[in-house]
Amino acid sequence: MRGSAAKRPTLSGVSAAPLLAHPTIGADLERVELVLRDSVRTADAFLTDVASHLIVAGGKRVRPLFSIATSAVATPALAPADLDVIRGGVSVELVHLGSLYHDDVMDEATTRRGAESVNHRWGNLTAILAGDFLLAKASEIAASLGTEVAGLLAATIGRLCEGQVLELQTMFDPARTEDRYLASIGGKTASLFATACRIGGIVGGLERDGIDAVTSFGDHYGMAFQIVDDVLDIVATDEQLGKPAGNDLVEGVYTLPVLRTLGGPAGGELADLLGHPLEPAARDRARELVRANGAVAEALAMARAYVDRAAAALEPFGPTEAAVALVESATGLLADVELIATAR
Repeated sequence: MRGSAAKRPTLSGVSAAPLLAHPTIGADLERVELVLRDSVRTADAFLTDVASHLIVAGGKRVRPLFSIATSAVATPALAPADLDVIRGGVSVELVHLGSLYHDDVMDEATTRRGAESVNHRWGNLTAILAGDFLLAKASEIAASLGTEVAGLLAATIGRLCEGQVLELQTMFDPARTEDRYLASIGGKTASLFATACRIGGIVGGLERDGIDAVTSFGDHYGMAFQIVDDVLDIVATDEQLGKPAGNDLVEGVYTLPVLRTLGGPAGGELADLLGHPLEPAARDRARELVRANGAVAEALAMARAYVDRAAAALEPFGPTEAAVALVESATGLLADVELIATAR
């Protein structure tokens, strides 16, 4: 889905360093890679090649990492995850990857993660079918983990689509409301983080209130992540992003800092620029207006509020290794973007 994953190989709002620093998590991540590659291996060499294209290209695997960590959040120390926990995280990652295949078709993208995008290399029809195949493999794995996990993953795929449709309905619309923006990112981004955490809790055997707590963590993390990602598009450079800055403005996706600017003193001038695809000069002026009117600080304040809620959700577990690493991952979301925004 558009924006459902970081498209920025150089700088991204996702922070997984506290989890990756733990040796047990590092070993589990290697297991995730093996299960991921095995899950898309078929008798058809071409389909295997296409379906594994983005897996081979790499990725932070934050969603499987969250599944692994939340499965152990109630125990004092992290230990190697059960295979079913690994497989649960892989099912979520496959949904994420399938959504990227479809997203690149919608965006007419030519690259993804530093490699040629599937749609550009093999065409839109192949990319769509391969994306569908990844969603099917995710569902197959989820079904093997029980009816609750299967139903949860199916509902999450629906929420991803709903969030994307909400965004499509307001493209190039300066009257987009903040509520519709939040509803969209809740579906297209936060829902998958929440599901990754919930699957970890379910498969890891947490009590029901613990499962709800880690789900809340993932949901709030996802909201903060997307807001930070949207702010980076306004304040970072092309080099920092690894793609043209201001691309959301060009594509008509008006995000939180833009909406806050539209509601302020510079809203009239900004509204006159928006409503259609932007040429570079208009894009740059729009970014200047958003950066100069306090909207970035307001957006980051909302992201911080979501981070605080994410951290609060894990308080009942105490200072277990997994809980501490997850909270540090949430607080780390804001580090790079605040430095960049302050320097502008």
